[in-house]
Amino acid sequence: MATKKRYLVPGDYMADPSVHVWDGKLYIYPSHDWESGIPENDNGDHFNMKDYHVFSLNGDDPMTSEVIDHGKVLDVEDIPWAGRQLWDCDVARKDGKYYMYFPLKDRNDIFRLGVAISDSPVGPFVPQPDPVRGSYSIDPAILEEDGKYYMYFGGLWGGQLQRYKDNKALESAYLPSGDEVAVPARVVRLSDDMLGFAEEPKPVVVVDEEGKPLTADNPYRFFEASWMHKYNGKYYFTYSTGDTHYLCYAIGDNPYGPFTYKGVILTPVVGWTTHHSIVEFGGKWWLFHHDSVPSGGRTWLRSLKVCELTYNEDGTIQTIEGIDE
Repeated sequence: MATKKRYLVPGDYMADPSVHVWDGKLYIYPSHDWESGIPENDNGDHFNMKDYHVFSLNGDDPMTSEVIDHGKVLDVEDIPWAGRQLWDCDVARKDGKYYMYFPLKDRNDIFRLGVAISDSPVGPFVPQPDPVRGSYSIDPAILEEDGKYYMYFGGLWGGQLQRYKDNKALESAYLPSGDEVAVPARVVRLSDDMLGFAEEPKPVVVVDEEGKPLTADNPYRFFEASWMHKYNGKYYFTYSTGDTHYLCYAIGDNPYGPFTYKGVILTPVVGWTTHHSIVEFGGKWWLFHHDSVPSGGRTWLRSLKVCELTYNEDGTIQTIEGIDE
């Protein structure tokens, strides 16, 4: 039986949702697609997003509740170090403040991670004058646990992760191939003031059942779109496989991993990218994601969706079909 899904913002193009529940209310932080007229290429120049909106649900059922648009909360023109391309963001809360972490190319066309701060979960967010020192690549996602905050980040191709090794820029980008170990995501604990890294970022290693890291030719290896959630005491690292178009998950015993690959959450959707978040709300678990059906398959014009996520008794996740029959 096909999983029921809902488009949450039918009047606009929103993608890459990061979702959090604070004080019993669900908030959505997506990227905002628009038709910039830039031709498609492997660097993703056609994803030329330039602002963020925040949404919340007026109710406790994502399939039926009213979706409220709180308007534009950050614009690329407000960011002092901005170049272009305001991609996927995430938000964390600490001591009554809300911290939005966002990837943005600087004026040298290098992706960095920035921070913007608000007193409200619905913004507006005020950006810091400089990017996070030592930051690179894209797709920040935050895990809060016991007063500590961990950021997962990184994405290949246009996300530039292949340009770095051991947190240092390479003279020439390098993408492994064949049975070489795949490029991993990164994880780093944030500083107490939430404005920087408290340590050197570490690789997020995804291994098979025998403990061997997934290889570059494995269609289920990491590419981009990290997310982390906990279920029954286990850490679920979930991610997109990029050019093979799956959402996958791997399970570990701590925020740093390693994480053992377990399976596919979502099969390919209409559109090149797939990007998501997973959250518990109203007594159920939900998968927020996007596809390009409403735009007729234009992969740079994506629409925000939600559907219920189901766990099996052993903690595995039931696979959802990305394309409805």
